[in-house]
Amino acid sequence: METYPDLLKELRRDRGLTQEALAKELGLSTPSYRRYENAHGNMPLDILTRLAFFFDTSTDYILGLTDNPKPYPRRSRLP
Repeated sequence: METYPDLLKELRRDRGLTQEALAKELGLSTPSYRRYENAHGNMPLDILTRLAFFFDTSTDYILGLTDNPKPYPRRSRLP
């Protein structure tokens, strides 16, 4: 089973993004994003949600709870 840091790296690399570019897209500092990708500290739920929306996947996929990368049906806007 892949861990969420491995899945985050895979998703980011599949999009051809650096950690710096993804951090900027999410409105984070690069060191903050790097901590999540290296599993140092807990990832806040709002960041997990933003990552799922950005990568068009589910939070369960990012957390390694499912192998299905397709997102669930979503509401029309972020909560």
